[in-house]
Amino acid sequence: MSDRLTFYYAPYSRAGGTMALLEELGVDYDLKVLNLSKQESRDASYLAVNPMGKVPAIVHRGELVSEQPAVYIYLADEFSEKGLAPAIGDPLRGPYLRWMVFYGSCFEPALTDMSMQREPAPPSRCPYGDTETMFRTLIDQVSKGPYLLGERFTAADVLWGQALAWTVSFKLVPETPEIRAYIDRVISRPAIARAREKDAAFAAAQAA
Repeated sequence: MSDRLTFYYAPYSRAGGTMALLEELGVDYDLKVLNLSKQESRDASYLAVNPMGKVPAIVHRGELVSEQPAVYIYLADEFSEKGLAPAIGDPLRGPYLRWMVFYGSCFEPALTDMSMQREPAPPSRCPYGDTETMFRTLIDQVSKGPYLLGERFTAADVLWGQALAWTVSFKLVPETPEIRAYIDRVISRPAIARAREKDAAFAAAQAA
C-alpha cells in the first residue's frame, strides 16, 4: 500500500489550514480540489471517501482521517521529525491536545451560535459553557505568547492562527491587541504565507 498522502481540499474553507500545516511539514501529497459552490463535496464520488461531505479530509495508507483537529493531530504525529507536536511523555503534550480539542468542542460551537444570532443552551447543557468564559480562556492563553504553548510553535498554532484570522475578519471574534498580534505572528510565517497565497489562487481560479 502506498504511503503517499491524498488531501481533499476546497479553497476558502477550513481546508486552507491543513494546506498551511502541510506546507510547514514539507510533505508531498496528491491534491484533490473540490468546488464547494458547485456542491462537489456532496457528489457521490466524494461521499464515498468522506460520508460527511466535509473538508479537510486526508487518506493515508488507505485510511480516512477527517475532522479538522484530528487531521492536524494525525499529520503532526505522523511527521513527528518536523517537531510540530509534543511527543507522548512531553509535559506539553497535554496542553497541546487541550488546545486542539478546545477548537472543535468549544470555539466552533460558540461561533456557530453567535453567527446564527441564537441564544446558547444553558451552561449545564452547552458544550462551551458560556461565550464570555470561552473567549476569556482563549484570550488569556494567547496573551501568554508568543504561541499557545509559550515559546514553542506547534500544529496547534497553525490551526488557531488560521481560524482566528478568518473569524476576526468576519467580526465573529473580538480583535483584541493580543489576538491581532498572535494572528500576525502565525500568518507571517513563510510556509503559512505560501499556503494562503495558494488558497487565494485556487479561489480565484474557481471564481473565474
